[in-house]
Amino acid sequence: MQPNEITAILNLPISQELLAHDLLRMAYVAKDGTPRNVPIGFTFNGSEIIVCTTKNAPKLPSLRHNPAVALTIDTEVHPPKILLIRGQVELDVVDGIPEEYLQMNGSYEMTPEQRVEWEAEVRSLYDGMVRIVITPTWVKLIDFETTLPTAVEELIQQRAERQRA
Repeated sequence: MQPNEITAILNLPISQELLAHDLLRMAYVAKDGTPRNVPIGFTFNGSEIIVCTTKNAPKLPSLRHNPAVALTIDTEVHPPKILLIRGQVELDVVDGIPEEYLQMNGSYEMTPEQRVEWEAEVRSLYDGMVRIVITPTWVKLIDFETTLPTAVEELIQQRAERQRA
């Protein structure tokens, strides 16, 4: 998939709505060769998806070994809206708390006082974090109105061919 195609899909209003969500699910292959799928907070900076994690997170050795990930961001209504993203990760170890981590936790309902307490707790717990920077290499938006899963599109095409015959 070409970068301009990826950008065009990510810039669609439905994609932008999904990219404003709090959580995504990130699938990767663990060091033992088995799949993992974890829900995790994220931010989108317009071209990359940023996930922050602890420096001792079990996923980090796996991502160093195999930087390929698959992400899902979706809704829980009918029809669902689903943004599927495949990409490569770059791990960026940083001192302190990355701004993205504070941003990705900014949409949870907290009073200003709770926010101050939460941020103080975070700063006292972490001496640094790892920014997992995901560059999309493939994307697909499924809204069940203008776009469908590929297998369903194939079935619709096969049905149309049978009806013409």
